[in-house]
Amino acid sequence: MKPAPVRRGNEAGRSRFHGPVSILVAEEVIAVGVAAGLDAVGVAPAEPFESTRSTLLERREQGLHGGMAFTYRNPDRSTDPSRTVDGAQSLVVGALGYRNSASPAPDRAVGRVAAYARSDHYARLRDALGQIADMLRDAGHQAAVVTDDNALVDREAARRAGLGWYGKNSNVLLPGRGSWFVLGSVITTAALEPSTPVADQCGPCRRCLDGCPTGAIVAPGVVDARRCLAWLVQADGDFPLEFREALGDRIYGCDDCQEVCPPNRTAESGGSGAGEELDSDPENDIAWVDLVELLQSDDDDLMARYGRWYIPQREPRYVRRNALVALGNSGRGADPDVVETVVRYLAHSDPMLVRHAEWAAARLGVGAVAPV
Repeated sequence: MKPAPVRRGNEAGRSRFHGPVSILVAEEVIAVGVAAGLDAVGVAPAEPFESTRSTLLERREQGLHGGMAFTYRNPDRSTDPSRTVDGAQSLVVGALGYRNSASPAPDRAVGRVAAYARSDHYARLRDALGQIADMLRDAGHQAAVVTDDNALVDREAARRAGLGWYGKNSNVLLPGRGSWFVLGSVITTAALEPSTPVADQCGPCRRCLDGCPTGAIVAPGVVDARRCLAWLVQADGDFPLEFREALGDRIYGCDDCQEVCPPNRTAESGGSGAGEELDSDPENDIAWVDLVELLQSDDDDLMARYGRWYIPQREPRYVRRNALVALGNSGRGADPDVVETVVRYLAHSDPMLVRHAEWAAARLGVGAVAPV
């Protein structure tokens, strides 16, 4: 689909458009996003997210952020688009779908990767949003792409732009399509006609609350990061002992609250769900990680393979920490490669990794080691 041309001012010979943008141009901006590969595009006013700011401050005060920085780091900034683009008038918000389709686990000790992190979906999202930003700049406006960034609460931007509503797991659900989407925005000085918000459609359903393996969804829309596996694999320090068994084979992320969500299940069974997976290159589509191979990798190889993940302080030891917990949960205490790997980490120079190796050894029945 070829995007419609940008409308210009009426002044003869004028090469840049200055002043408010009409509703027709707003539709053209949305069309550019769709043509660039986005599954949904909407527009919201660039007003401060006052209620979101209050929520962030309140939950940070309660400790529910679990030490997470991201948009909690500076709520004044992450809830005010004008902090990123002076004079911001509008947000053009895009959603890019990804499929939750992974091959069955190989018959070896492997770690599972959450669907959103299996490929670099954000690179494609940034490219598509960049095409929108280029269009707006060509029309004489300022525009900045913001995605997977602490500069803006992207879910609230998506809700305001009419892409969907907040599910009880706090993810944004697109009508009839679920939540298997990554989100991002273009903050611009163009005054675009806003899209119509979407009403809450969860009703009495509470499957995400009941399906969370650690009970991290403590109330509808309220997640306690201190219990959320998706955050704990990214947090620094030791992995909490009380949640190590619940981590199972996960090494990065957790999809449980999305997998049980009825709109997601409907989309996966043939409805109008998330877009086709575009990156089929196995080198860039990581659903399962060989744990023994990971734990044998040196720092450079490990970061080259998994460095696009959020890793605390960019230290590979945290990926190894997660791998040791997953290895301990693998049930493969009779596998000589697994045993050799665990024993080697029992003598590691990093005390944190030794502690996790001791837990894995005890869980697998490797030697007479007590869990720590």
